[in-house]
Amino acid sequence: MTNAGPAPALDVGALYRRYYPMVARRVRQFVRAGEVEEVTHDVFLRVMERAHQFRAESSPVTWLYRMTTNHCLNLIRDMKTRRSLIEQFGPTAWPATHREDPEIRVFVHDAWRSLDPELANIGIYFYLDGMTQAEIGTLLGYSERTITSRINALEDALRRLDQRR
Repeated sequence: MTNAGPAPALDVGALYRRYYPMVARRVRQFVRAGEVEEVTHDVFLRVMERAHQFRAESSPVTWLYRMTTNHCLNLIRDMKTRRSLIEQFGPTAWPATHREDPEIRVFVHDAWRSLDPELANIGIYFYLDGMTQAEIGTLLGYSERTITSRINALEDALRRLDQRR
C-alpha cells in the first residue's frame, strides 16, 4: 500500500529559472513579440498564485505548460471580444459606469468576489464582454438553456446582494 500524502510544494523560483525559456516560446506562439516578456511574467505570477492547486497528478512542467496555454487562450478570447465590441459599438462599448462611481465600483467588486466563481465568469462574459448566451455556452461547454438559467441565478444573487447594502 502506498502512502498518497499531500502533493509536494512547488518551488516556483526553480520553475521560473528552469522553464522560463519554454514558457516564453509557448507564449510567443500566441502574442506579438513585444508582449512575450510581460505575458510570460503574468504566467509565472499566476503560477505563484495557484501553486497550492498543484496536485502532482502530472509533472510540474506539464502543469506549467497547461497554465501557459490557458492563460494565452484567455488573452486571445479577451482580445477578440474586445475588438469585436469596439468594431460594433466603438470605444464606448466597455461599460465605464462601475469605474466612474465609487459606490458602484465597490458594490461590483464585492459582488464578483462573493459569487460562485462559475456565476462570476458567466456574468463577466455576458455583461462585461458582451458575449451571447450561445457563445458562452460554446466556450464553457454548456447548453444555451443552461447559460440562461445561470444568468437568471446570477441576477437573483446580485439582487440579494444589492438588498443587503
